Amino acid sequence: MDQPSTLKIRIHYCTGCNWLLRAAWYAQELLSTFGEALDEVALAPSHGGHFEVLCQPAPDAEWQVLWERKRDGGFPDSRDLKQRVRDVLDPERDLGHIDRASREQGTPTP
Repeated sequence: MDQPSTLKIRIHYCTGCNWLLRAAWYAQELLSTFGEALDEVALAPSHGGHFEVLCQPAPDAEWQVLWERKRDGGFPDSRDLKQRVRDVLDPERDLGHIDRASREQGTPTP
């Protein structure tokens, strides 16, 4: 990527459900995989069983839901979340063993 990324990630997590460590782990996984290709990964405390991962591809763009616990049936595994972030950030990017594992299991990668 020639220009710095403007992709922002926001992870909303329920404080009453004690999901801070889970949210922080997802943030760490995304930062470890994408590093400076992301502009920001933020943790946003919430309540009511809310767990949602959003992305904003550009400063004036609408926030997009990458994962929502109730809609998507629980929590993502890191592979699924990384693939969804990659598909917004750089769809041509190869995630190495993550993509190979999906192909071996017969899971199509978008």
